[in-house]
Amino acid sequence: MPNTLEDFLDAADGAGNVLAHARLLLRLANLYQEIAPAHLRQASTIANYKSGIIVIHATNGAVAAKLRQLATTLADGFSKRGVECSGVQVKVQATEIATQSRSSMPKPLSAQTSRNLEELRDALPESDLRHAVETLIKRSARTE
Repeated sequence: MPNTLEDFLDAADGAGNVLAHARLLLRLANLYQEIAPAHLRQASTIANYKSGIIVIHATNGAVAAKLRQLATTLADGFSKRGVECSGVQVKVQATEIATQSRSSMPKPLSAQTSRNLEELRDALPESDLRHAVETLIKRSARTE
């Protein structure tokens, strides 16, 4: 049984895999800042990495089209920086959040889960991941 949040996150049966993937995504995001042209990286973000494929979300179709043209160059850039990258996939990420149907109401978080998320947020450096955890905390319903 893990004693601390860090023990839980590092445990093989805990959130260790999630944390390792989050760290990899942060590393990829930092490398992307070096590789991608400024005007494109400002309108896109690293979304995922799976089986050697880096997934990038673009804010609109024009940015996505240009990134697709640069996919080979981007993949080579990641590979040259030590990332196993066989390709880059670009998707358009809608900027407006679709309204949630009433039938899919969010499940409330337990008090313990809320505390764990707050501890995780506090342990993370200033980053997109930290902001995402903060947003999750703010938007989540809680049980008392």
